[in-house]
Parts: sequence; C-alpha cells; structure tokens
Amino acid sequence: MDNLYIAPTPSSPEVDFKFDTRNLSLRGESYPENAAAFYGDIVAKLREFLATQSEITLEVNIALAYFNSSSTKMLFNLIEALDNAAAAGNRVVLNWYHDEEDDTILEFGQELSEDFPAIEFVNHSVGAA
Repeated sequence: MDNLYIAPTPSSPEVDFKFDTRNLSLRGESYPENAAAFYGDIVAKLREFLATQSEITLEVNIALAYFNSSSTKMLFNLIEALDNAAAAGNRVVLNWYHDEEDDTILEFGQELSEDFPAIEFVNHSVGAA
C-alpha cells in the first residue's frame, strides 16, 4: 500500500501516514471547511491498511494545536479504527501531544484513552513555542 501524505494548510493538518514503517502522524490545526470530506479518505485508507495487517506494532503521533467539533468526530472515527486493530491483536501506541497549558486537548486525549482501552496512550506535554 502506498504511503499517504497530505501537506498542511492553515485549516487542515499535515497527514503523514507511512504505512511501510507503520508510523502515522497528524500535525497542525484541524478546522477544514468539510471535515468529513477531508478525513473520509484518510480513515478509509487507514481501515484498508489495517485490514491487511496482523500482529504488528503501529505508532501513531497526533499533535494538533486546535481542532473544531466536526474534526473531533472524524478523529474519533480514526481512533476507533485503531482501537479495533488493537483489539484484534495488533499493538497500537498513540502518542498524544498537547501544549502544557492547553487543558482542553489534554482532557480530550484522556477521554480517548478511557474510551479506547486497547490502545496504548502516551501523553506528551510540550512547552509553549
């Protein structure tokens, strides 16, 4: 499967899914005009990839400084696909990066870790730039 790279824009994150090395990253801000359209293909490609894998370790890095409510739903779909893969016997490590002063993103990551227990969540607090 080909790797997936989408360059960041002011309203959408950088997507760098290196399927060959099993390293997936989202970075930036996420408030695209149509989050379902932006994330739809990303989630579909992720599910397609995961359907062909067994007993792998997948590292996921999410460093979003901001995301709106429609992006939240799509992130939930993406992480649900990862949780399903983890529940099926794959190891999924999700590195959740948040600004040390941003309680909202920290708390969202904590909620995700509770909602998707098969994933190994690692919180990373980063200093303000």
